[in-house]
Amino acid sequence: MKFGPLDLPSLPALALPRLPLSAFRRRIVFHGVFLLLALAVVVLALTLLAEEKQRARERYEAGFHQTLSTMAAQLRHPTGQLALINADAAAPSGAGLTPVVLPFSALDYSDPFKARQAVEMSGCAVHWPDDGGQLCVGVGNSAYAGGVVYLVADLVLPPAVAREPGTLDLGPVSHAVIRADTAHGTERWVAPFEAPGDAPAQDGEGGLRGRLTGFRGEGAALVKGSLPVRDFRGWLWQEPGCALPDQALPGCTRRTLLSLRVPIETWRQALFTTPSRSWPPANLNQTRLQLQWLGADGRVLFDSARTDAVLPFSLQHLGSTLAGGEVLRIERLGSGAPQLVTQLRGQDKGTDVAAPWLTRLILRLPSADTRTQVQAQETVATSSGRYQLSLSGELASVDRDLSAGATRMSGFVGAMLAAIVLAWLVIEVGLIRRVATLTKRAAALRYNMQDPQIERRLGELDVSDLGGRDELGILANTLATLLERIKEGVRREHLRNEQERDMWHAVGHEIMSPLQSLMVLHGDAADPSHRYVHRMQQAVRVLYGSASPSEAITSASVEVDTLDLNQFLRHVAANAPYAGIQNVVFDAAAAPVWVQASEHSLEDVVTHVLRNADRYRPAGTPITLTLDDRGAMAGFAIHNTGPAIEPERLDTIFEYGVTDASAPGESRGQGLFVARTYMAKMGGTITAANADGGMRFVLHLPRATPLAST
Repeated sequence: MKFGPLDLPSLPALALPRLPLSAFRRRIVFHGVFLLLALAVVVLALTLLAEEKQRARERYEAGFHQTLSTMAAQLRHPTGQLALINADAAAPSGAGLTPVVLPFSALDYSDPFKARQAVEMSGCAVHWPDDGGQLCVGVGNSAYAGGVVYLVADLVLPPAVAREPGTLDLGPVSHAVIRADTAHGTERWVAPFEAPGDAPAQDGEGGLRGRLTGFRGEGAALVKGSLPVRDFRGWLWQEPGCALPDQALPGCTRRTLLSLRVPIETWRQALFTTPSRSWPPANLNQTRLQLQWLGADGRVLFDSARTDAVLPFSLQHLGSTLAGGEVLRIERLGSGAPQLVTQLRGQDKGTDVAAPWLTRLILRLPSADTRTQVQAQETVATSSGRYQLSLSGELASVDRDLSAGATRMSGFVGAMLAAIVLAWLVIEVGLIRRVATLTKRAAALRYNMQDPQIERRLGELDVSDLGGRDELGILANTLATLLERIKEGVRREHLRNEQERDMWHAVGHEIMSPLQSLMVLHGDAADPSHRYVHRMQQAVRVLYGSASPSEAITSASVEVDTLDLNQFLRHVAANAPYAGIQNVVFDAAAAPVWVQASEHSLEDVVTHVLRNADRYRPAGTPITLTLDDRGAMAGFAIHNTGPAIEPERLDTIFEYGVTDASAPGESRGQGLFVARTYMAKMGGTITAANADGGMRFVLHLPRATPLAST
């Protein structure tokens, strides 16, 4: 870097005054209107959410009691009683079906209408969707039924072929094969279709009716001399019409009802050999029943061991009707403490995604109902005992469901707020900010016109950035043109005054030199010439001022007072843009830092350093002010990025007239000289160093106590 004296002076920076609050009144009103509008949108949204939260809770509580009443009514129905009685029934498997305890003591298997009605009413049937077949396997709820299991199947089968009396080969005969696996062993039966003794197998309307006679064992042939099982009963009914309208008669498939009563020998023995009868059997869940129906060609037309069955209604189905957060407890009442039958929890069925922050907000909204849970109870009486239903629900789940809906609506509220912010930005950036900038610069112009120093009444004031084709742009362009002409005249006048001042300083210096020699020659105070020479020196000093600008700066007086350095730097950083220095950043401290300094002199020091930093920094980079309150003297640093200075030149930059000829802008080389001089007069120091990719100026001042300012 090259340094040297600069002969051409420049206009000083324009001092910007602190405008009163009244100057920002309309801007405050404008900002307040948009702020109130945004707040109104937010408050409206929160109010609607709070009201909807209260209504949702009221609707939920009403539906909550209705849900329990519906469940109780469903469990009072035979289908529900069947689910209560068989709450712990095992699921069907490939080995067969587990018998269920029916809600009545016995089943009238010999009447097709009563048998079908009992199955439909109790809901005990297992369905196969592919062919529409269904099968109910159950036992009566009374031990007096004799240890039998009922099988009622509603199937679609081809016309059955009856067995002729005495026929042992069952290959050409339609027959059923039943297998029962219990905890004590396996029992098997084969039941061929036979015509009843009092009626033909084929009735007059084309329907088919017959008896199923049960024999022990299995296989396609009966053993000669084998007798039917005495307590085995079974009937078959087939409708006359085809199951499907497009099928051709007479060999079409038909709706067929099979109704069987199968005695389980191990159950019968347990009933009639033990002193106390226990029913249903304790090992009922371990029992598996399998029913097969074989056609006349030996093919298996139906097998209950298929795994694609649809289960009948169970207590687990009630869980699907529960909402998220709801818990249903079913307890059996008796002489002792209630026995828990099952406990079901509702799952959250909502597919909408709820924003977590919106959920937390809704949970915090006030509500007239401060409860966290609602509870209700119902009692259901069945043939097997009384059951108590206890339903509890969380009101927070209602709020979470509301949050899912509110999340979808939050986009509209966000769009409204975004529209308000966008409108504010358009008006703020396009009009208000430009008006405020023009107001501040006009106030600065008026303020500086009152400066006692004529050369400071106009400074560098540029309003060309406010130009445009609108009304404000025309006004700014006109003002910029007028100010530019005035500045040119002031600059020329300022340059002429500087030249005259330097000339008079030179004249004064030249006159002072011979006067100093005369003073040496007439140094004796008794010499009459001494008095006159001294008076001439005083007159030259008064007439021509100091011998040089540097001496004038050095001889300037500084009045030291107590100053809050933290507040002062905050003020400097805030007002730096008014001085044409943009992007000045200061990290303020939490407490005041009191020093001994002159506010105006220190402001001149900081301004000179900031201008020097602004001159060398790359465009767009910040100038940072950092407060250092750790040492015996309070200090702060001014840092900017930019070119470094040779280490041997770091001390010379504070000398008068030293400047960089290649630096942008105008400089007389006296800014840093003024800074060091004023800092010394205030008892402080200033140093410069290359640091962090740029220059760092460190300034220290003597500390002071806050009491010194009062």
